[in-house]
Amino acid sequence: MNKLYIGNVSAEASEEDFETIFEQWKIPHSGPFLVKTGYAFVDCPDEKAAMKAIDVLSGKVELHGKVLEVEHSVPKRQRSCKLQIRNIPPHMQWEVSANGIDSAVYCPTVNTDTETAVVNVRYAAKEQTRLAMEKLNGYMMENYALKVSYIPDETAAPDGSSAGGRRGFNARGPPRSSSPGLGARPKVQSDIPLRVLVPTQFVGAIIGKEGATIRNITKLTHSKIDIHRKENAGAAEKPITIHSTPEGCSNACRTIMEIMQKEALDTKFTEEIPLKILAHNNFVGRLIGKEGRNLKKIEQDTGTKITISPLQDLTLYNPERTITVKGSIEACSRAEEEVMKKIRESYESDMAAMNLQSNLIPGLNLNALGLFPSGAPGMAVCKKASASSGHPESETVHLFIPALAVGAIIGKQGQHIKQLSHFAGASIKIAPAEGMDAKQRMVIIVGPPEAQFKAQCRIFGKLKEENFFGPKEEVKLEAHIKVPSFAAGRVIGKGGKTVNELQNLTCAEVVVPRDQTPDENDQVIVKISGHFFACQLAQRKIQEILAQVRRQQQAKPASGAQPPLPRRK
Repeated sequence: MNKLYIGNVSAEASEEDFETIFEQWKIPHSGPFLVKTGYAFVDCPDEKAAMKAIDVLSGKVELHGKVLEVEHSVPKRQRSCKLQIRNIPPHMQWEVSANGIDSAVYCPTVNTDTETAVVNVRYAAKEQTRLAMEKLNGYMMENYALKVSYIPDETAAPDGSSAGGRRGFNARGPPRSSSPGLGARPKVQSDIPLRVLVPTQFVGAIIGKEGATIRNITKLTHSKIDIHRKENAGAAEKPITIHSTPEGCSNACRTIMEIMQKEALDTKFTEEIPLKILAHNNFVGRLIGKEGRNLKKIEQDTGTKITISPLQDLTLYNPERTITVKGSIEACSRAEEEVMKKIRESYESDMAAMNLQSNLIPGLNLNALGLFPSGAPGMAVCKKASASSGHPESETVHLFIPALAVGAIIGKQGQHIKQLSHFAGASIKIAPAEGMDAKQRMVIIVGPPEAQFKAQCRIFGKLKEENFFGPKEEVKLEAHIKVPSFAAGRVIGKGGKTVNELQNLTCAEVVVPRDQTPDENDQVIVKISGHFFACQLAQRKIQEILAQVRRQQQAKPASGAQPPLPRRK
């Protein structure tokens, strides 16, 4: 994203004019200005310089009677579902909705030149992204005009890359993807950084004299590298965080391994120096795969030995697992690429799920779910402070899973279900089987809405990871919740209207069996079947109906014949 498009350019403008403007505002550029009729292009050496040019020049600097418009240069085919929004009031708090368009907001940073905030936004569809671009670009927010640009999708073919290889011209002139003299577009930085652990005695060699070595690595690999020297004083290992494209991360990691190997030879350090990758625990299960198949394949393909730190090492303050890779530098480098590929795929899958969740269940405190690593973008979806600070009421959900999947949910010596219960903040128990040939088992989950979301999400995910459902088959489960018998009619609605609307809205199958007898608490069962988000939305909507009934019951005079609605269990 370091190439800039400069629009609204006067016909009298020249390359020398732009050189003068960039020099005047002390904005570096790494290539010549390509000036066309009505617009121009230029490369900046890094993202910081590009951001400074956009913030300082766009809509503010005039050239030959025209106010320049400066933005990132992104071809149409590479316009993804991601936008970057700049010039945001720095004190603003964030919701999962921006100007009425649902989105997942993540990666908040502050532009130190203008003291305004910058966020990246992911949308569910390109049409939503286009509408957001139109509505938000130039939108005034507390005297700040928002500036919006696309984040390019590097998986899409650039404009003009047709089978014939010839570039055509459209109404706006030549395609903007590969202007002469400007070179190839830099790849997009990965949302997930590469984090590695290195022995403390090698940190000095990695940094080099006056930082020369680390500067050279960042320059050659086009990466940003943070060495956390002050963390865990006295520890035998220090974490390093690498921000770049996947290729840039891998190149930087390989260079660091080579430096450590050379330093070990120079200092006669005889112990093996494995590659240690840090990864959030939420991604590790999918990296390992069912019966360890994914990990075994990576070991076989790369000729390495890979081990992962135990769950017992996790704490609330350290949700990362250590993935230790042993082998030659070449083998470890290949393994790193494969490991991080799996982790990035898991992250993208979770981000897509989070984005859909923000659309489906408004009002759920997504920021408190903790599904993602705290150090990665997309993890801090900020929300305005809630008016009510009371604790949400606990709910009980009976989730039915294949009987054969019970072992996977429980885990070795019960470790997985304990970890899941701790992570979700819910009580999770497996009910005894109803008969020898039972094909399903009931999982009893007790906890508030957010705990229900996290627990059910990981159970659905675990069943998919362990291949209890086919690769192209969607995981669909049945969940039961209990409602007071006299409130069941409100769930069904007159002539079944409410339950039909529920099914249309949520895509879940919702059934209130009419022939059931209320239990000892005068409650009946509502059955909900569908994929994870359908089940979640149906559960939330039914709980809203019950809350409404409860409010109406509380508002009735004390002499009313109707007994008060009992609290949920």
